[in-house]
Formats: sequence, C-alpha cells, structure tokens
Amino acid sequence: MNAPSAHVRQGPNVPLIIVCGCLIALISFGPRAAMGLFFQPMTEARDWSREIFALAIAIQNLVWGIGQPFAGMMADRYGTWKTMTLGSALYVAGLLLMVDAQSAVALHVSAGVLIGLGIAFSSFSLVLAAFGRTVSAQQRSLAFGIGTASGSLGQFLFAPLGGALLANVGWQQTLIIFAGIVAVVPLLAVALRGKPDQTSESAQSGDQKLTDAIAEAFGTRGFILLTIGFFVCGFHVAFITVHLPPFIVDSGLDLSWGAWAIALIGLFNIVGSLASGYGGGRYSKPILLSLIYLGRSIAILAFIMFPITPATVLIFSAVMGLLWLSTIPLTSGLVAVMFGPRYMATLFGFVFLSHQIGAFLGVWLGGKLYDDTGSYDAIWWCGIVLGVLAAIIHWPIQERPVPRLAQQPAE
Repeated sequence: MNAPSAHVRQGPNVPLIIVCGCLIALISFGPRAAMGLFFQPMTEARDWSREIFALAIAIQNLVWGIGQPFAGMMADRYGTWKTMTLGSALYVAGLLLMVDAQSAVALHVSAGVLIGLGIAFSSFSLVLAAFGRTVSAQQRSLAFGIGTASGSLGQFLFAPLGGALLANVGWQQTLIIFAGIVAVVPLLAVALRGKPDQTSESAQSGDQKLTDAIAEAFGTRGFILLTIGFFVCGFHVAFITVHLPPFIVDSGLDLSWGAWAIALIGLFNIVGSLASGYGGGRYSKPILLSLIYLGRSIAILAFIMFPITPATVLIFSAVMGLLWLSTIPLTSGLVAVMFGPRYMATLFGFVFLSHQIGAFLGVWLGGKLYDDTGSYDAIWWCGIVLGVLAAIIHWPIQERPVPRLAQQPAE
C-alpha cells in the first residue's frame, strides 16, 4: 500500500522544474552577459589597459569551461541542488570581490576564477541536463530551447538594468546588487534537486560507468566534430559580448547603444532559441547548426562593411540575436540523441569546455589585438573565417544514437 503512494510523491513536478530552471538560467546568465558594460568604467577607475580587463573575462570563460565537466559530474553524482548551491556561493563571492579589486591579479581571481567557477556550477548547462532527465525524449529539444531562451531573457533584462544602475549608482553598487540577485539561485534550485535515476536508466545504459561513457563519447566521430565546432560558438559569443560595447563607443556612439545592443541580442535570441528548439525536433540538427554558423559569418561581414550607426548596430544585434545561443538546443540535443540522458551533464560539459576555450581566445585576443593595432578589424575577420569552418564541420555529423543504444526501444 505504501509503495505506490511513495512512487507518486517522488514523481517530478515538470512545470515547477521548468519554471525554476528557466529562472535559474535567467539569473546565472544575466550578470555574466552584462560584464562588457563594466569594461570602460572599471578600466578608467583602475587605470588598466583593455587587455587586463579582457584577460579577466577570458579567464572567466576558460575556468567556466574547465569547471563545466566537473560540475556535470557533481550534478550526476550528488544532485543538481548541491551543485548549484556551491556555484551560487562562488558566483556571489566573485562579484563582491570585484568591487574592491585594486590590482590585475585581484580582478583575474574575482572576475576570472571565482565567477567562472560560479557560472560553471550554476549555469544553464545543468538546467538543461535536469530538463533532459525530466521531460520525454520527444519534448527535449523544445525544453532545451525554452531553457536557453531563458538565459537570453536574462541577457535582455540585465543589460539595460546594468546600464541604468551604472548610470545611477555606479559600477561598485551595481556589482553588489547583481550579487544579491545571484544569491537567490539555491532557493530556486530546490525544485531541481535530484540526479539521474540510475535504477530506471540502468537497462538503457547497460550499467555503464562514467569513465566508459567518456571514452565512448571521445571515440565517436560526431561527438569530436561537435566539440570542435562548438569552439567557434564560444569565440563569437564571448568576443561580441565583451567587446561590442567598447567597439560601439570607439565608433563614436554613446555607451548606452552598447547596452541596448547586448539587450537586443538577448531579446532576439529568445526567438532564435525557441525556434531552434522547435526546429531541432523536426529537422536535421547538424544541418541547422551549419546554417547558423554560416549566417553568423554573413552577419559579421555585413556589419563591418557598413558605417557604424545606431541603425546598423540594432540590425546587427537583432540578426546575431537570432543566431546567438540557438546553437545550444541543437548541440545539447545531439549529445542527448547520441548518448542518452544518463551522463548528459558530464558529456555536454566536455563539449562546453571547447566552447569556453574559444570564448577565452575571442575575449583575450580581442583586447590584445586592439592594444597592439588600435583596431578590432583582425578579430572580426577571424570570426568570419571560423564561422565558415564551423559550418563545414557540422554538416557531416550523423544524428543517431551510438551502437550501444541504437537497438534499444525509443523512450
């Protein structure tokens, strides 16, 4: 008599999980997406070069990437709530220590290492993994799109919020306010507590160990291509997030246009992510990814070929927003298709590490090449070439389960 009722109590509350997961994605992504707004006020206040601030954000992206597989392993083993609570604490500490960072080393530790780890252990990647083990296989792509769109909504909300706070209370108080918002994450993560159900998935996974799952993934050609291609996504997104606001200012426009550019990217990415999640459930994910990367190259080329005006900034931001994180539902969806949900957090963490290595280079090279040449031209052209290469890399990926899962019945 007790067993059935206990089973009912343990059933996941899918709507609550989706809502809380989306709010976590919004909060964890928001302050990180607004980091570019602190570029000018902090470098001027501390008399730093652009490379110093750019390196801090580059370290943040790299540490985020390095930490992501470990965050995935922790979530798979100990549960999402514990992992996100740790991440929130690190994130808050990093934001608060940025306030009093007087040296480049202090900035690199706070904005770089601590916030990077904080995002890794509280980001949308863990949210998507929680969605992956909760919703049906048929609904995963759309759920991933909704979760990714929520991160974009965070970008849309936090960019103008950050701009308004910077103008009214200064950059130090803005960081403190951001820290207070991030501190809410553990409360929301209670709804996502738990980990993959090893009992129910043991038949599908064949009692596969984590080390075997990692070896299987890196022995799969499609996974390798996906990992290499995601490098380019990180390069594009991180460079534009951090360097587009100062690039706009260098072009003679007010900093407020930089804030609205980042916000508009986030707004249109809501549409792009939802469309990507919907389309990924109906069309070839690898081909859609190829078209997205090719579209980015075309958008960047058109942007740098025309004069930088408010109109061209807004058009570029809207187009890039449609193509922004629309790669994530498709990329994470391919990982789930290939290997199933059991170790998705860990395996997607390795793919995301490649993304963050690209992000590190995009942010750091942007600052370095600007300091060396006084221009962002070289880095824009790198982005164009990499986008074309990514389009080529994704095209041959096969959207199918690995042989271990291919003969098993669909969920």
